[in-house]
Amino acid sequence: MWNMMCDVMPTIAEDSLGQRGGQFAADEANFEQLMVNILDERDKLLETLRDTQENLANTHIKLGDLSKERDSLQKAVASKFTTGK
Repeated sequence: MWNMMCDVMPTIAEDSLGQRGGQFAADEANFEQLMVNILDERDKLLETLRDTQENLANTHIKLGDLSKERDSLQKAVASKFTTGK
């Protein structure tokens, strides 16, 4: 009877090693997918950052141009009032 049970059922050590190996492979695949997702998200964020920096630089240029135009208009208005023309 003892020999029949040993032949039919796997030992605990064999069973747990098989499960651990499968779990390790699944964990490794999940980890790899997580890393790919993190890198993809990082790339998207870097692209957004570059776009935002470019937009900010353009906005600073426009602000400088508008400040010059404002100063020019203020001088023109001030000269009209001082000369009375």
